Amino acid sequence: EEGARLVTGGLEAPPNTPTSGYFIKPTIFADAHNDMTVVREEIFGPVLCIIPYESEEEAIDIANDTIYGLSNAVIGADQEHAMKIASRLRSGQVHVNSLVRGPTAPFGGYKQSGDGREIGVYGLEEFLQIKSIHRPKPAVK
Repeated sequence: EEGARLVTGGLEAPPNTPTSGYFIKPTIFADAHNDMTVVREEIFGPVLCIIPYESEEEAIDIANDTIYGLSNAVIGADQEHAMKIASRLRSGQVHVNSLVRGPTAPFGGYKQSGDGREIGVYGLEEFLQIKSIHRPKPAVK
């Protein structure tokens, strides 16, 4: 509708899936841009939008131009450079040259993708309440 080109997939359920529930085929859209609904929404499903860019700076701007921020991925031959890019992305987690997450790594997003963290020390801190107790200093003798 808005101009993205469907490369593969779509709304049909994949073969051999349950008849109840919401299932779609893994879907790829090309020729997308950040003004499109399919790009702007936080879709929890196997949907990939390919957005062309001219420079690294533009790619970072595109990635950060969203009200959401759950996860990003950076793939690159130079691990150190990929880590620098990862540090500039505004999301709760960034995968660098892998989609594996450590079992104790905190999980959560930025912006409208969530407030707070699950798993690890940061996840436990969500259940703690901090109290400050104030009292006068004892008199000096």
